[in-house]
Amino acid sequence: MPRISWLKAVSLALALGLGASPLLASTMCCPFCGTGSQTFTEEIATMDVAVVAKIVKLPPPTTKAGEDIEKATFEITQVLKGEGLVKIGEKFETLYFGDGMLNKPFLVTGIDPPKVMWSTPLPVSDRGIKYLAQILKLPEAGPQRLVFFQSHLEDEDEMLARDAYDEFARAPYAEVRGLKDKIKHDQVVAWVKNPEIPASRRRLYLVMLGVSGSEKDVPLLEEFIKSSDRKAKSGLDALIACYLTLKGEEGLPLIEQLYLANEKADYADTYAAIMALRFHGTDGGVINQKRLVKSFHHMLSRPELADLVIPDLAKFEDWEVMDKLFDLFKTANEKNSWVRVPVINYLRACPLPKAKALLQECEKLDPAAVKRANTFFPGAPAAPAPTANKTSQVQPVPAAGGATLAMRDAAAGGPPVPPGDEGDQLLAAVNQGVEKAAAVRKTPPEPANLWALIGVPWAVGIAILLAQWSVLRSAAR
Repeated sequence: MPRISWLKAVSLALALGLGASPLLASTMCCPFCGTGSQTFTEEIATMDVAVVAKIVKLPPPTTKAGEDIEKATFEITQVLKGEGLVKIGEKFETLYFGDGMLNKPFLVTGIDPPKVMWSTPLPVSDRGIKYLAQILKLPEAGPQRLVFFQSHLEDEDEMLARDAYDEFARAPYAEVRGLKDKIKHDQVVAWVKNPEIPASRRRLYLVMLGVSGSEKDVPLLEEFIKSSDRKAKSGLDALIACYLTLKGEEGLPLIEQLYLANEKADYADTYAAIMALRFHGTDGGVINQKRLVKSFHHMLSRPELADLVIPDLAKFEDWEVMDKLFDLFKTANEKNSWVRVPVINYLRACPLPKAKALLQECEKLDPAAVKRANTFFPGAPAAPAPTANKTSQVQPVPAAGGATLAMRDAAAGGPPVPPGDEGDQLLAAVNQGVEKAAAVRKTPPEPANLWALIGVPWAVGIAILLAQWSVLRSAAR
């Protein structure tokens, strides 16, 4: 049986397991693009050989339970990677499940030559074969690489369209900005207008429009932002970010009116607006940070949602609202109890002497909240240690399920919320036309378990690796 080296085994486990962890996902071009799938470039890079091969012999159909699965025979027609390890015309056997036609082309990768362990064949078109050969010649990074993939966005071959999107989703935002003069503006606008474009891809196109657009595109974006049609507002976080990129500070009053100061705004819409502002606070580069912070102030008049922006106020060192936050702490009830820990963390981060005095007051009012802050955020400046024998002047409000959304933001060093977490659930609800997304927020999630975040993906990866090894071993017999 072919032997897998420990290095390859660990690499495969990492690819299968850790690759699924949102916290360990590769850097994306913006907070609005999903992590996507592994690209062809990434997949081929982890393999020793990659070839285009055709089926020359199909396995006979299995008719009895427990019968050994026979392999299909393939013949190499093109070597994409691993010249010298394999050659054109060479035949090999590998497991294949499907109704394949003879001479139909497939992408097949493998590891551990000379007796290569082959992966499951993936059918490819003639255009797909040309695409695979071209991507291996591209620069490893930079705008020039993205120029190639731009031509395959929304390709008629869905496999190529998906891979092109994933390449953009993994590119740093600076590289997308470097593509400015080469972005096909009119095509991007057409995609943004198309209601059939998936929300994930629309987010990318809105990012590209923000880079390549102008004041002329603002009316269209305003129309979408004001619309009550969920499809028009699909990818609202990226839509708002694009609008503010082109409109600048003059666009903030509209966003404040519709989503931040508006108590009737859906929670998911409000959160999308906050995500857009966070983007501009870190990567946008077009809005003054002090003006941006004033937009966050509107959320302090909505106690049940104020915790969403408190970490941002601390991050941007906005200490002017200290008294307002302390009032939120004092008046917190069962409807907004989660605001207390973010307020404590804000005060812990504040360098002003008054903050230390207010921390002492917080400890008197609710020692349990102080304890939770110290437990969930041990790396932050220490709050006063709660004393078990002290009597609270105000009845402590029970913890709302542990770490809240804003608390997790602060724990991760600030926004954005990791993909797949509460934020993505809410934004997904928006894009699917769900009107009552606030229900997702009613039960705040349990605090993240570090061992679960790391151990579970590892365990899954190793389990899959062992399963593949078992299949290959039985087939080799």
